[in-house]
Amino acid sequence: MSNPAEKPEVVQLPAEPVSAPSASSRRAASQRVREARDKLTSTSGTRPAFDAEMLRQYAQTRLSASYVVMLLVVVTGVLFGLWMQPIPAAAWTAGMLCIHAAMIRSCHRFLAEPTSPAATRAWRTRFVVLDLLYGLCWMAILIHPVLDMVTETLMMFLMLLVIAVSSMLAASLPIAALAATAPVAVAMALSFAMTGALDNYILAALALAAEGYFVLLAHRLHSSTFATLEARAEKDALIGELEQAKAISDEARHRAEAANVAKSRFLAQMSHELRTPLNAILGFSEVMKSEIFGAHAVPVYKEYSGDIHNSGVHLLNLINEILDLSRIEAGRYELNEEAVSLVGIVADCHHLMKLRASSRGITIHEVFELAMPRLWADERAIRQVVLNLLSNSIKFTPQGGEIWLKAGWTASGGQYLSVRDSGSGIPEDEIPVVLASFGQGSNSIKSAEQGAGLGLPIAKNLIDLHGGTFTLKSKLRIGTEVIVTFPPERVMSALAPMSDDSPPLQPEVPDEKRRPRHKPIMSAGTGS
Repeated sequence: MSNPAEKPEVVQLPAEPVSAPSASSRRAASQRVREARDKLTSTSGTRPAFDAEMLRQYAQTRLSASYVVMLLVVVTGVLFGLWMQPIPAAAWTAGMLCIHAAMIRSCHRFLAEPTSPAATRAWRTRFVVLDLLYGLCWMAILIHPVLDMVTETLMMFLMLLVIAVSSMLAASLPIAALAATAPVAVAMALSFAMTGALDNYILAALALAAEGYFVLLAHRLHSSTFATLEARAEKDALIGELEQAKAISDEARHRAEAANVAKSRFLAQMSHELRTPLNAILGFSEVMKSEIFGAHAVPVYKEYSGDIHNSGVHLLNLINEILDLSRIEAGRYELNEEAVSLVGIVADCHHLMKLRASSRGITIHEVFELAMPRLWADERAIRQVVLNLLSNSIKFTPQGGEIWLKAGWTASGGQYLSVRDSGSGIPEDEIPVVLASFGQGSNSIKSAEQGAGLGLPIAKNLIDLHGGTFTLKSKLRIGTEVIVTFPPERVMSALAPMSDDSPPLQPEVPDEKRRPRHKPIMSAGTGS
């Protein structure tokens, strides 16, 4: 019987961390998608909104130059009426004015109606057709057989004038500019070329070159107008995004403020609700532990009472730490500043924690500089910082370890406090974790004496309130050192004696106004 095939072991490779795209990359991607969608739905390869805006600028330009075009048509009709019969010239002038009136009326209607993609395409076609009729009418008058008596130079000048005016007016719509100028330029080039003279060949080439130049100029004007519209659209989009981000940030700020107020109310209420029964628990457990009303019938009840009392004290300390941290984070922690001795506070805390350290076989060394002046600080806050740092060192230092307490001067003239132990240390990547609220490192989790993870954050925030620095250095299997510094502004150095004399109690009287003191004003008694 054959053995079943062994199931291959599947090893799952660690998934590579997927980095979240930044805001700029997301904005660029959305812009590319929007541009591609707009190009697919547009008739000119640009955004539909840009098509409508280009047509709007075309209509406005046509309306602003309407009187100039009318004057050019009338003057041209009058001049041609002198070289040809008046009736054809008047008919041509009337036809041109009708086309121009239709153009002006269409521009007014376009500007008055609301824009839509379908309407934009229809108006675009209508404007191109009207410009084509406009160019054909100019072509008809310029190649009229009766005008052979007119010199080629005048015809060339008139053609260039017509092409220049039409190109500038229709620059926002390049296809309309081409429709208005191409018939005139091509007809004039053919008219010059059909004569067979060399000079006319040159004029024909110049006519085509002028047409190409003005078409290129119209295209450049269209590109610059389009770039201006793009810049304005990007500015409007950026303003919209900023307003949206501001609205979102304001809403988030309001929610955060509401959550902070709710948290403060909850902590204040819970502190009252928890401290009331805790005081009863601590009081009654202390009475039972001390056997004030008599010994227990069962001796183990005394141990249980001590455990209840110790647990209540631990819970009360935890509540106090949470409240302190919440007040610090909310900015409502007020410092009761006074002149305090840093060395004295450290020595008192050492005396309080000495019994606990001795029970674990830990030796605490003191290295203090002498004759240090006082600090202007909150004594309760400084004492809490020292107790938190010292209790952490005792907690994570093995039996037989050592702790060094140092206090002295900083290089800038301030004062510092250092607490260094020979414990297990903290990994470098876990230092930000232990400095965060409720953060605990791997050694703290494995330790039998677990805390709430509030000692270091509270100490750091209290030092920040004093304007000092809080530095934590640690190496695995070597130890941890916390250095706290206070700025020179908080050191109360002795003031030097004043060198200037004190001002007189009474103003001095000038010598000429001072009365002589050797003779009394009036004598008393019986003297002669």
